[in-house]
Amino acid sequence: MAVMDLLVIVTAVILSRLRAIYFPVSFLSTTPGCSMVIVLSCASRDSSVWLTVAFTFDRFVAICYQQLKTKYCTERISAVLIGTVSILFCLKNIPFYFIYEPTYIIDNIPWYCTIREISYISVPWRVFDWLDRMLTPCLPFILIFLLNVATVRHILSASSARRRLRVQSNGHNQRDPEMESRRRSIILLFAISGSFLLLWLTYVVNFLFVQITGNNYSIGANSNSPTFILQESGYMLQLLSSCTNTCIYAGTQTKFRGELKDAIKYVFTPITKWHKQ
Repeated sequence: MAVMDLLVIVTAVILSRLRAIYFPVSFLSTTPGCSMVIVLSCASRDSSVWLTVAFTFDRFVAICYQQLKTKYCTERISAVLIGTVSILFCLKNIPFYFIYEPTYIIDNIPWYCTIREISYISVPWRVFDWLDRMLTPCLPFILIFLLNVATVRHILSASSARRRLRVQSNGHNQRDPEMESRRRSIILLFAISGSFLLLWLTYVVNFLFVQITGNNYSIGANSNSPTFILQESGYMLQLLSSCTNTCIYAGTQTKFRGELKDAIKYVFTPITKWHKQ
């Protein structure tokens, strides 16, 4: 998840957005270059999203199905799943390379990328566009929501039954490490899945708005237009979701927090000693 999220930042933010602003003329500004960046951006984005789905399903199995957990929640299954997701979405996004044509041709060199007109009227391209939007993020949206609901229902039901049994056996409530572990699982699950749902919500709303109304901004449109602001906000929050997952996952790990505290102490301890002297 961390690697894929980092690839989204590298390809979609650094090589695409920032490069277009600060280095508008470079190898990546040629039609093959920008087409390749778009393919890599889409592939890393899709892989990041579906690894979030896989993580949510992994937690669902580990918490709700203890017998299946020993077979499914293993390093081998995780490696196969990560490899399969990465390869499938790299292959799935290859058609994006052929959907663009040069905006200008200068000295026989094609520059920049413009979507071919045929993609707007061709039935296969339209079907591919809808499948792309359904696979990311509409289907993950639904799967993550349903898996979270099922997982939380199971945790609350099991926790209630466990609490009653402990009260009957001990006569009073005591500290329960298992309950605390389940509580941390809920927090981690909701933090990662919830941030994904919230940060992709604007993108989904814009997609539905465009499909229903047919209104979409074009190049050169007024940047104060609500349609422009909605679409660009959706892209911004979508890219931001790739930053949050890694930070959330790392921040919930006790060992990581301990190492982070040690690093901060290492930096500030000499300063504190010097100040005292």
